[in-house]
Amino acid sequence: MSRLVALIFDVDGTLADTERDGHRVAFNLAFERAGLEWHWSQTLYGELLAVAGGKERMCHYIEQYCPADGQAEALKALVPALHADKTRIYEQMLGQGGITLRPGVKRLLLEAREAGIRLAIATTTTRANVIALLANNLPENAVGWFDVIATADEVEEKKPSPLVYQYALSELGLKAEQCLAFEDSENGIRATRATPLKTIITVNDYTCDGSYSDAALVLDHLGEPDLPFHVLDGEQQAQVPSTQHYLDIELAKKLCQ
Repeated sequence: MSRLVALIFDVDGTLADTERDGHRVAFNLAFERAGLEWHWSQTLYGELLAVAGGKERMCHYIEQYCPADGQAEALKALVPALHADKTRIYEQMLGQGGITLRPGVKRLLLEAREAGIRLAIATTTTRANVIALLANNLPENAVGWFDVIATADEVEEKKPSPLVYQYALSELGLKAEQCLAFEDSENGIRATRATPLKTIITVNDYTCDGSYSDAALVLDHLGEPDLPFHVLDGEQQAQVPSTQHYLDIELAKKLCQ
């Protein structure tokens, strides 16, 4: 029987619903400031999310949606500067309180700390994005809550590659069976299950139609006492009592067994 030692969280779409009204908006502002006539609509951005990583997403867009006029390589050369400007814009949005944590996230983090459960992050976004999100939504010392923050700065391969989770487990000094992972997407669960980590999926508008047959639980969000979650699917949904309204540490421990 395994004992729960750590929770490992994805960031974008999992800790916060950052994609539609955060990263997408920041990308479009960066394009506008660079004089590019690119605009990523909500629908198009949903399609582009199949490609993990902001730089990779822009390169894919150039290859698939820009005219084949021999300018692809010249446009790709702009990607690093575009991504850097997009990150600055995104951090400004966070600082203005425009992006908040999803329901139940802060509560679960606090419960985990109280229970002595370790915390980690495994994401393909940049460290700067992670730090900005934490700094603007949690207490001042919140970065120190996490024993490991594994990002695109530490691991180059994007999800669905499992390398960022393997790196996080190595840095934690733990086995996969001692941890629960939290994700929101198909690329995410492909990465966790290749590790293999038991995974809780909290879907959002962009990922609600995905296939998550390997998830321990599929939820609409983590829930709050006054904002019940809905169990949508999952191999261990029978473990959730009918009276359970939110995911707490006791339920997390039960799922890890």
